Amino acid sequence: MFIVANFILAAAKVLEVALEAYQWIIIIAALLSWVNPDPYNPIVRFLHAVTDPVLRPIRRKIGYSLGPIDVSPIIVILAIVFIQRFLISSLVEMAYKLKGGAII
Repeated sequence: MFIVANFILAAAKVLEVALEAYQWIIIIAALLSWVNPDPYNPIVRFLHAVTDPVLRPIRRKIGYSLGPIDVSPIIVILAIVFIQRFLISSLVEMAYKLKGGAII
């Protein structure tokens, strides 16, 4: 069972790193929206291509209920934090229980 436990631990770590990177991408895209960058810049295009599919449905549902303030990045970041605390912690705990060892 230690092979399955190690696989679950590795998957949890990869998911944690990916979510952390996406959280920083959301933060950078939100900060860039304050300065009105060149829309033809490849970095700006990448940020919009990566964040808009996640932010657009939230913007559509919530709209701009706080006036000009876009709260959709905050909602996505809170969802990422929830996933990190709940799903990744659960995966790590399950892996250590499969190993039969203590949780670190």
